[in-house]
Amino acid sequence: MANLSLSLYLILRIYALLLLFNVSFAKTLKRDMKALNEIKKLVGWRLVYSWVGDDPCGDGVLPPWSGVTCSKVGDYRVVVKLEVYSMSIVGNFPKAITKLLDLTVLDMHNNKLTGPIPPEIGRLKRLITLNLRWNKLQQALPPEIGGLKSLTYLYLSFNNFKGEIPKELANLHELQYLHIQENHFTGRIPAELGTLQKLRHLDAGNNNLVGSISDLFRIEGCFPALRNLFLNNNYLTGGLPNKLANLTNLEILYLSFNKMTGAIPAALASIPRLTNLHLDHNLFNGSIPEAFYKHPNLKDMYVHKLSKVSLCKTIYNTHVLI
Repeated sequence: MANLSLSLYLILRIYALLLLFNVSFAKTLKRDMKALNEIKKLVGWRLVYSWVGDDPCGDGVLPPWSGVTCSKVGDYRVVVKLEVYSMSIVGNFPKAITKLLDLTVLDMHNNKLTGPIPPEIGRLKRLITLNLRWNKLQQALPPEIGGLKSLTYLYLSFNNFKGEIPKELANLHELQYLHIQENHFTGRIPAELGTLQKLRHLDAGNNNLVGSISDLFRIEGCFPALRNLFLNNNYLTGGLPNKLANLTNLEILYLSFNKMTGAIPAALASIPRLTNLHLDHNLFNGSIPEAFYKHPNLKDMYVHKLSKVSLCKTIYNTHVLI
């Protein structure tokens, strides 16, 4: 048995070495070499010193460039991941990135990128993760992002985007996480986003969005997988619709600092997994339905405007700030 285990281990090691040898000595696609070298001319000094040579995938002597991951496709190596974050990269979003057609991950968060995302971003059909948060990107989001059919993670928070949220985002049928908070988006949140069957997390807080929650939930059966909804610090009006109770997977509902009115419906207390409900700094009236105090999972509930003297109750494991 010991000899068999040793033989299997050696076979696996040889197989892994063969794979590494195969990838290392395949030629890098000229398209990707040209695109990365264009980017190299534009980025900051930190990358220039770690991007040595002309081949981003390595040439057998020099290693692959830092933050660049390649994979063998046919007879060539192609760039599949570009992860260059917290590198003080300055200037406009490099349009050459849109020539890396095999990219699955593009992570450039926490840099100093400015200007718009070019519409050519729609060429990256294999992209699964797009992370551009914590930059200084501007202008409107290009609707071409809606053509990235494999996109699962979209992080655009903490930038200076403006204009309306493109309804084309509803074409991203694989999307699970959408972070667009801390920007300058205006207009209404497209109700079409509710058709995204896999969307688990939607954060559009700290923008300049208007409209009512009822408009967002007008499509029957919307947001079936949603767990976290953050729409705080906007200009949303109207009341809380009973349809919110249909979000049976919802755990966090954060609607603080809006201009919402009316009574808090008892139907919300029937959301089985709800743990955090933030409704403070709105214009709600009436009393808190007793059902909230008996909710088995609700941990924190914040209602009304905060004052110098706040009354806190703990009933049935629920922390209620009144």
